[in-house]
Amino acid sequence: MSVEKTLIKLLLPEGLLDYFEVTQVREVNSEVWIYLEELNIVPKEYEQDKLISKGFLAETCIQDFPLRGKKVFLYVKRRRWLNTRTNTVVTRDWKIVEQGTRFTPEFSFFFEELFRYHTGKFK
Repeated sequence: MSVEKTLIKLLLPEGLLDYFEVTQVREVNSEVWIYLEELNIVPKEYEQDKLISKGFLAETCIQDFPLRGKKVFLYVKRRRWLNTRTNTVVTRDWKIVEQGTRFTPEFSFFFEELFRYHTGKFK
C-alpha cells in the first residue's frame, strides 16, 4: 500500500475505503476537500441479479472532523446500477450494510447523515 493511501486511510472513517475510492484531495483556504466515488462492487442483496453500472447519483457534501484546525468536507458520489432483471435503478442500502458489518460509530454516523441527506429526513 502506498504511503499516500495509508495516510488517507488513517484520516477517514474506518472501512470507508472498502467501498469508496479517493479521487482527489484539495486544500482550499482553511478547508480540506476530499472527493470519494463508490466502487463498482455489487451490493450483496443484488448478487443474484445482473447489474450494470449507470454512473453516480448527485454528489453529496458531508462535513467530517477537523484536521489540524482545518474544516474537512467529504464530497461523496454514490454509485447506481440498472437491475436488468427488474429494469429498475438500484443503489446500495447503507442501512443494510451498517447492520451486517462491524463499522465504527463514526463510519455508521457518516452513512446515517448521507442517508438523511438523500431522503430529506434531517433531525
